[in-house]
Parts: sequence; structure tokens; C-alpha cells
Amino acid sequence: MIDLYTWTTPNGRKVSILLEELGVPYTAHAIDIGKDEQMTPEFLAISPNNKIPAIVDQENGLHLMESGAIMVYLADKYRRFIPDDPEGRARVLEWLMWQMGGFGPMAGQAHHFLHFNPGKAEYAETRFRNEVRRLYKVLNTRLEGREHVCDDYSIADMAIWPWVSRHEWQEIDLKDYPHVRAWYQRLLARDAVRKGYHVPRAVGDIPAG
Repeated sequence: MIDLYTWTTPNGRKVSILLEELGVPYTAHAIDIGKDEQMTPEFLAISPNNKIPAIVDQENGLHLMESGAIMVYLADKYRRFIPDDPEGRARVLEWLMWQMGGFGPMAGQAHHFLHFNPGKAEYAETRFRNEVRRLYKVLNTRLEGREHVCDDYSIADMAIWPWVSRHEWQEIDLKDYPHVRAWYQRLLARDAVRKGYHVPRAVGDIPAG
């Protein structure tokens, strides 16, 4: 049994989508970051950085924070969605790190300046709008002629997809990135992706792209 501590954010959805794809038993615990529930001593004991998501693996007592680390741990534990061969594994980790180090943080800054605080910082809005567009071009090029980011459906796809699901917050029209759009809609058709999106609670329709 996996205990998942999460909220309705792209980083939280990455892990709930993976757990749904794995089909393993888990319990989702809502950590409402709008109410600062991530700051409680109880959550700090699980996630020292006060960030969701975090997990506790009841099989061995492991506490783990950081969405990328959680995804690699679960993929390794259940031997799914990450290749065994060194080259294939490295490629999936490459694109997972691309999301963790670039696409996610830059999109998150775009959310802050473009969606939640428009008109307050012209320099920041221009910087993050342009960088997010550049990253979408990178992803669009990568997906040309591919069904998935790497050879097979993997944790790299699951990590990137929830950030693309907020494309409207980033002032992105997916029609401008046709390979990303087709990939986004392929994943949206998966039951586990839709179920994982609505963990720990439903928050309205998933953007269709």
C-alpha cells in the first residue's frame, strides 16, 4: 500500500497518474496548499521540503519527497514504465530531468506571472512566456514521428503531460505545436491519465487541447 500526499497540481498529478497506470493499491491524502497544510509538522516529517507530492511505502516504511524521485522509485519497484537497458533508461531519465529542471519550473513561473499576476512585471512575463514557448518547440520537435517522448510510454510522458494540461495558463495554443497536441490527446484518452488527474479531488473538466 502506498500513501500519497498530494494536491491538484501538475507535480501532484504526475504521481497519481503513475499510480493509476501501475494499478497498485494506494490511498490519496489531500494536502491543501491553499490552506498551508503542507506546513504542518506532520507533513514536514514526511516531506522535509514542505512540498507535495510525497509518499510513504507501507511495505518498507520509506518516506519519499520530490515527484521525479518518487516516479523513478515506483517505476523501479514495479518494473514498469522505465526501461531495463542502460540506454533506454538513460533516455527516459533525460526527458524526466528535462521536465524537472526546465519545463516544469518555467511553466510554473509562467503560471505565477501570466495567469495569477498579469500586468505586474513586464520583464518577467516576457521572459517566462518566451522560455515556455521555446520549451514547447523542443517538445514538439522531439515528438515529431513519435507516439511517445521516448520509444515506449514511460514516466517521462506522465511527468510532462500534467504541465501541458495547463497550457492555457501559459498562454499556449496547442494548435501551434501539432505534435505536442496529438500526443497530449493520445494520453488524455487513457483511463489512468483521466483518473489520476482528478486525485485527490475533481476540479472540473480536463482541458481537451
